[in-house]
Amino acid sequence: MESKQRTLTVRAFLPAAAIFALLGWTGLFAIVNFSEPSGGTRWAFFFFAVLGLTGLALPAAAFLNKRFPSNPPPNHVVILRQAIWAGIYLPTLAWLRIGRVLNLSIAILLIAGLVLIEMLLRLRERSQWKPE
Repeated sequence: MESKQRTLTVRAFLPAAAIFALLGWTGLFAIVNFSEPSGGTRWAFFFFAVLGLTGLALPAAAFLNKRFPSNPPPNHVVILRQAIWAGIYLPTLAWLRIGRVLNLSIAILLIAGLVLIEMLLRLRERSQWKPE
């Protein structure tokens, strides 16, 4: 019994990316133009920013995983997780900017930490992978 592992295409992620981007950017537009800043709208701003940026990063993450293959090959959950990391990064920088604590070294350390977490997660997946 031979199992063929289907490679994921960028096209397979485009509907999800479009939904995330549409929801995120529409919500962000509504928050910015039709509400006043308060605690609830600030959290809605971050939520919609993460959705919108995840939608933009999803095709890029799928393309990079297809362009640079790895063992084990990433599944759709891994690619979505990587896009979510990218979507979380910029709203986190905006949140740090509100508190006036953002500088270049913190931005670099934050991206290095997110990359390290993803590398460790992929290392864990590789240690549990059993080719069939």
